[in-house]
Amino acid sequence: MAREQARIAREEARIRARRRKWYTQGSIGLVILVGLAIAGFVVVNAVQPAGPGPKNMASDGIVLTSTTQAATTPALKSGAKPVPTKQDTTPGVAHIVEYIDYQCPYCDQFETTNAKQLGTWLDSGFATLEVHPIALLDSSSGGTKYSTRSANAAACVANYKPSAFFAMNSALFADQPKEGGTGLPNSKILSILKDSGATGSNIEKCVNDQKFSAFVAASTKRALTQPLPNSTLKKVSGTPTVIVNGTQYSGSLTDATTFANFVKGLMTSGSESTSTPTPTPTPTK
Repeated sequence: MAREQARIAREEARIRARRRKWYTQGSIGLVILVGLAIAGFVVVNAVQPAGPGPKNMASDGIVLTSTTQAATTPALKSGAKPVPTKQDTTPGVAHIVEYIDYQCPYCDQFETTNAKQLGTWLDSGFATLEVHPIALLDSSSGGTKYSTRSANAAACVANYKPSAFFAMNSALFADQPKEGGTGLPNSKILSILKDSGATGSNIEKCVNDQKFSAFVAASTKRALTQPLPNSTLKKVSGTPTVIVNGTQYSGSLTDATTFANFVKGLMTSGSESTSTPTPTPTPTK
């Protein structure tokens, strides 16, 4: 009897050991499968195309030819590469390119100082202005990703109301939130856009849905990792990055005359259009 009980006990122990082995192997297999699934999800999302971009930003930026006009381009298709702007080589025309972040205080200094001067140059035919809104400072807006949301709003305006882009660009800097704060809510962004002449249900939905946020992320990555067209710069290393006829401006951000003299110095000599308009007084916020 005792031997039989001992045999039964050994058999039950053997069965329990087998079950533990199966459970352990099954658990390891499950962990591996879950890990592979997560890895696959990450890889799939990493290689997904950025989605279609906004109209009038085929170069990742919008080219303004006056304060109320922009060069028209079709929207980039999903995953398509941007098309560098073919700049007019007419002597005496300044081609100004900016890479800006609406959360960046230094961008605010440059834009606030030069907004009126840039507007005068645009409307006189002296200059074109290509604006690339990028998102570098999402971490400086309390988790609200203001850099991305404001750049997305700019893309919405480029897509639906490009004639209001210059006014909107200046207005977003005039109401720039403090770096390190919570950024502006979408309702305030929409109010700024409306006051700039960019309004409508399409724009409201575009801003609230962050329709072009994937485009903003992709264009930001390109700016930070790839050579900048129409220049010798290998990438954006900070904002604002301002380029005039292929040459980067590195002077004062708060002196309009300094920037005007820089632009004038780059213009082709002997052209009737080489005289730089007198800079306007520095505007106040």
